[in-house]
Amino acid sequence: MERKIIQTSDGSSSVYLPEWDENYHSKHGAIQEAYHVFIKNGLDLFQDGSAIQVLEMGFGTGLNCMITYLEAIRRDLKIDYTGLEGYPLETKMIFELNHLEQLKAQQELEVYQNIQTSDWEKLAKISSKFNLTKKGIMFEDFHENGVADLIYFDAFGARVQPELWTESIFKNMYDAMKDKGVIVTYSAKGSVRRAMQAVGFEVERLPGPPGKREMLRGTKKMRKAI
Repeated sequence: MERKIIQTSDGSSSVYLPEWDENYHSKHGAIQEAYHVFIKNGLDLFQDGSAIQVLEMGFGTGLNCMITYLEAIRRDLKIDYTGLEGYPLETKMIFELNHLEQLKAQQELEVYQNIQTSDWEKLAKISSKFNLTKKGIMFEDFHENGVADLIYFDAFGARVQPELWTESIFKNMYDAMKDKGVIVTYSAKGSVRRAMQAVGFEVERLPGPPGKREMLRGTKKMRKAI
């Protein structure tokens, strides 16, 4: 499938799929969206100094991973990060994006390179407090239980891939989470909210990133003792 590099409204670049008329990030700002959805309304719920297991559904360009690494440094977090991606991008195209410059993190070039070039299916020790495992599998094929404190659900939109926003997929996500785990997504569609609620998530509508009125956050209810 053809892919083109575009610039979003905040100056950061993204990847565009002409065949689907779909972007990897919001056209209103790739970095703004990532910080608002996944950091402000996800990672920031956890205390400084915490140890957190993050699962990203849709690793894409690795932008969310790099931002999470930068936040881990700033807040002394220990992160075990797993990214799922069914169709990995070519590394050459990723290095043509301007994310590192826009993040003003050129001093972390070696880390960025290690994130992008680390072997798939293998644990990569990006730093003493940040581990990364990239898995080249489809969402429906992920079946691990109780492995995530926080899920970034960053799939392509339901308009082009409705099969990724179903109850069966969110059931996989629910099972993958620990009690009190959190899932955040840029989507605010009613069908997505209902699918999340149907599998057990307590769902909140929150103000969305630039260009979107709302987004969704789900929390896994604690199991009651028998």
